[in-house]
Amino acid sequence: MLAALHAFWDQSWSGAVGFLANGGPSIWAIAGLSVITVSLILWKTYRLIVLGAWSGGGRVNRAVALWSQGQEIQAAQTLASRKTIRAVLIRAAMEARLDDSLDHAAAQAETGRVAREQLARAKSGLRPLELIATIAPLLGLLGTVLGMIAAFQALQEAGSRADPADLAGGIWEALLTTAAGMAVAIPASMALTWFESIIDRLRLQMESAATIIFLRATSTKQPHQAATKTE
Repeated sequence: MLAALHAFWDQSWSGAVGFLANGGPSIWAIAGLSVITVSLILWKTYRLIVLGAWSGGGRVNRAVALWSQGQEIQAAQTLASRKTIRAVLIRAAMEARLDDSLDHAAAQAETGRVAREQLARAKSGLRPLELIATIAPLLGLLGTVLGMIAAFQALQEAGSRADPADLAGGIWEALLTTAAGMAVAIPASMALTWFESIIDRLRLQMESAATIIFLRATSTKQPHQAATKTE
């Protein structure tokens, strides 16, 4: 059993090294992009978990419900220790409404600033994924073109002794880079679309909750320091 696994590993490793050697510089660049893509997807998934993309909505909903019932201080305390993206925004909106140094427009402006800051945190890492999805196929195409040029140069140098089998071998090796580029770009594009849909959902939920906070007039306008002391 161990001997079979060892032989399989040796064969797989030799095939991978041969694949990289036949693909030329482009395939090495694409291989590097594949490692970066996997790392970005794992890191972005972890970041969204930390930001509460799939959790934390229940406590925010309870806080908004308390606010709607006129229990402003209790609502702010419900989110006091929360670090999720929804909780940070709604807590900032509540504190802005309770701060007597801010009028309604100023409170909205402060809430909008916090919202943009939190959404920027959620969107971090998307631009590199978008770049990889764009340039990976182009790198693959570049490798194919360079490989085709090399194959036809070899065919010209061979002259009448040219073997069509050698030309075919050079062409399929050149096409490997196009396939590799697409193999990297497709998962990157799918992950990018998925992350963007999650962030859009978060943005809508945050906007809806913040709107509820501003639609209801506060029963007592209190400074932010009072809310902090109560916590």
